[in-house]
Amino acid sequence: MARSSGKQPVVIAIDGPSAAGKGTLAHRLADHLGFAVLDTGLLYRAVAKRLLDRGDTPENQAAARRAAEAVAVAELSDPTLRGEGMAEAASRVSAIPAVREALLDLQRRFAENPLDSNGNPLPGAVLDGRDIGTVVCPQATVKLFITASAEARARRRHKELLDRGGASIYARVLQDMERRDARDSGRAVAPTKPAPDAVVIDTTTLDADGALAAALAVIRARLG
Repeated sequence: MARSSGKQPVVIAIDGPSAAGKGTLAHRLADHLGFAVLDTGLLYRAVAKRLLDRGDTPENQAAARRAAEAVAVAELSDPTLRGEGMAEAASRVSAIPAVREALLDLQRRFAENPLDSNGNPLPGAVLDGRDIGTVVCPQATVKLFITASAEARARRRHKELLDRGGASIYARVLQDMERRDARDSGRAVAPTKPAPDAVVIDTTTLDADGALAAALAVIRARLG
């Protein structure tokens, strides 16, 4: 479905901690609604990958800023971005204010002008991340905050890693997740938290279909 000329796109902001199900939900919502989708967490992973590939560390703020200024949406299809090691590096990179500032314009342009693969305008965009509803798109049409217990999220991540053929120890995944949660929610710049007007959906006991149904109910109520 194309967007009518002059009509502002619908923007759905999805925030929440890692492995709460927001990425799966974002893609399913985009497919259902015919919207563009952007996993903004992969942007930070792409920045981290650029740093690591050059032998830099996520703590090198000047190099991290340069990497963020150069990163492009086309890089997000790289499967190596989804490893646990990259998640940890991305969490450290995302705490650097200059990196967040460099990526802000890219995310907002995506939301303001969502396009399909052929460059045609779409009626809306779904963005998922940590600060979409609070910082990136504070005027988003719909704001969702997707959460779940740390134990449930660690089980999901543990299974995901095993399904990919990697090695994983549940206790270590849970420990790493709790450490990243503390860093992401406690950082001074754009901490992970619900926007005041966000609807919180707890997916601890929901499967992907249940999460989609809950989100669609909120969206339909908001859009009328």
